[in-house]
Amino acid sequence: MQVSPQERSVLESISERGEEIVARAVGWCAGNSGSRNIEGLRATLDLLTAAWGEAVPGAEVSHEALSPTVEIAADGRETLHEPPPSLLLTMRPEAPVQVVLTGHYDTVFPAGSPFQAVGRRADGALNGPGIADMKGGISVMMAALEAFERFGEAGKVGWRVLLSPDEEIGSLGSGAVLARIGRLGHVGMTYEPALADGTLAAGRKGSGNFHVKVTGRSAHAGRAFDEGRNAITAAARIAGALDGLNGGRDGVTVNVARIDGGSALNVVPDVAVVRFNVRFPDADAARWLEGGIERACACGRGDGLGVSMFGGVTRAAKPFNAAQEALFGDVRRVGAALGQEIAWKSSGGVCEGNNLFAVGLPNVDTLGVRGGDIHSENEFAWPESFAERARLSALMLMKMASGEVDARRLHEMMKGGA
Repeated sequence: MQVSPQERSVLESISERGEEIVARAVGWCAGNSGSRNIEGLRATLDLLTAAWGEAVPGAEVSHEALSPTVEIAADGRETLHEPPPSLLLTMRPEAPVQVVLTGHYDTVFPAGSPFQAVGRRADGALNGPGIADMKGGISVMMAALEAFERFGEAGKVGWRVLLSPDEEIGSLGSGAVLARIGRLGHVGMTYEPALADGTLAAGRKGSGNFHVKVTGRSAHAGRAFDEGRNAITAAARIAGALDGLNGGRDGVTVNVARIDGGSALNVVPDVAVVRFNVRFPDADAARWLEGGIERACACGRGDGLGVSMFGGVTRAAKPFNAAQEALFGDVRRVGAALGQEIAWKSSGGVCEGNNLFAVGLPNVDTLGVRGGDIHSENEFAWPESFAERARLSALMLMKMASGEVDARRLHEMMKGGA
């Protein structure tokens, strides 16, 4: 694969703006946008809306309202999480090739976290909240599209950008929008960080988050112990049965993460909540899990005890099928034309790429910066990777416009079950 003079000119424009691409991400990271910091999320949405409108003035910019989602508090009460909107940009929806680019503007760091700004490590890496996951990725995406719009054949490719506020808590509100937008594309590009050496995530497991509420009967532990029905011991039985599913099927894991409940030591507890996450390699394993979870919950029912389950599977598995393998081969060839060696390996993690795959969209979901230690105060990104990864995405888009990367064929492979 060769890089034409016109493509080279587009790529050079990205290199010339490398420091700017980094600086705007650093600025975005200075505003906390933890998934439940509604005020911070809205402020970040305003910043991003303005920035995208300036970067690609020809795109239609809109906000996609998300449905509230039910959450279970530690005392068993049902509450509503009402996220701010997703940001949607649309360019040339009538073009013969359609690309869906996704990302998220929430982070895992709450408003009260001490981790609030980007610094530079002694080795030159940037260290800060969201610099890799994924405000840095959003800046990479923006830089690629800014440059691509200068390409003479850009009119052959239409694109949609969807940036969501709830990816880090399972995309429960934005999942329906991801599905709707994903069905409109031929290829997906998502901007989670790559590994520090640039390795991409290939196949991904599926994932689900569950909250099991157990209700019993409160009683005085001394005067009327026999009248009580202990929700915590029932929850413990459920947790043990859930943990017992581990090892029962290849690739399936069940992580019992937390049990809430109880009060004074002389009171039989009447409410408990068991919270757990599941991972699975394919749809058959997901069905096996469903049965196992139901059997586990049955351990807590009866004799005055009730069990209610909330949550569920939020992301289906994303196997590395033939369509995905072909797409990754195209990315490897594009990378080679830029002098970038592209490798990939499977991951137990999940992201919006799972959602896109579930509606038939072949996609690469680690096109963001090179970095690591995400979801911790050691999160980092290599500053040189911002322009590097933007060039990779821009050339992918240009090759889709020229037909050297055949997005429509890749989509047909997915529809054919490849």
